[in-house]
Amino acid sequence: MGNKGLKRSCVAVAVALLAMVHVSVSVPFIMLHGISAQCSNARDANFTQLLTNLSGSPGFCLEIGNGVGDSWLMPLTRQAEIACEKVKQMKELSQGYNIVGRSQGNLVARGLIEFCDGGPPVYNYISLAGPHAGISSVPMCGSGLFCKLADELIKGDIYSDFIQDHLAPSGYLKIPTDMTKYLESSKYLPKLNNEIPDQRNQTYKDRFTSLHNLVLIKFQDDKVIVPKDSSWFGFYPDGEFEHLLSAQQTKLYTEDWIGLKTLDDAGKVKFVSVAGEHIRMADEDVVKHVVPYLQDQPSSVQRVNRKTKQPLHP
Repeated sequence: MGNKGLKRSCVAVAVALLAMVHVSVSVPFIMLHGISAQCSNARDANFTQLLTNLSGSPGFCLEIGNGVGDSWLMPLTRQAEIACEKVKQMKELSQGYNIVGRSQGNLVARGLIEFCDGGPPVYNYISLAGPHAGISSVPMCGSGLFCKLADELIKGDIYSDFIQDHLAPSGYLKIPTDMTKYLESSKYLPKLNNEIPDQRNQTYKDRFTSLHNLVLIKFQDDKVIVPKDSSWFGFYPDGEFEHLLSAQQTKLYTEDWIGLKTLDDAGKVKFVSVAGEHIRMADEDVVKHVVPYLQDQPSSVQRVNRKTKQPLHP
């Protein structure tokens, strides 16, 4: 081979290497549905497919247990454990993924981010009506045999071991006038939010602050998440129901228990308010506020850095 031929070969190799470095690869996403829902329902299946069609990224609705029934009756700690095992087994997610959560599914999503040891990295997390700071009342389930059972549980001692172990919403019910019992007996949200003073876990905070983008979407006419500002980590002050604290006024934020302030200071948190009832989102709002974060694709350089545990930058 002559010098010219050798030069051409070197140039071709260099171009190929540059292409490998700079070309983005589509990052998959999972969708976690809310309570009284399941992936086989047209509403959730169609929403996942819509996001795939609009973003061009492969999407998967991640089912936990049997869907509707377990969304009510399986404790969130167990739901998060099942989700963790599933994402670790999905080869499509092995290089990292994004999450879209709906309603209660957001607490499973955050369990994936904070609790899942050995799981693939989560890049962008989009929360639709997530009860992140808790709810002050549990919505009644409705009709049907298992709903009657759930409704009877709701009427009981919500912080008892039995109900905590058999009713998913009990894991994030927060009664502002009974905070002592909440912190002592609630088995999910106090841990997730690093609320217990002598049990705050730096690993949970580190994992949460590793997100590239956190999109918190509140629905202006939401009557399911009470208060609706919980979707932005806002809540009532301890001891009262009258006033409402914004996220930035809560101790969770000012003392940075889970890294929300750290993410916000870095410009990585988007507080979004949209018109509509609970998770009833107009297509134009989906296009504007959700789709761009499913198209935010880390380059192969970032993926190499993730594997070698070097710091990443969004």
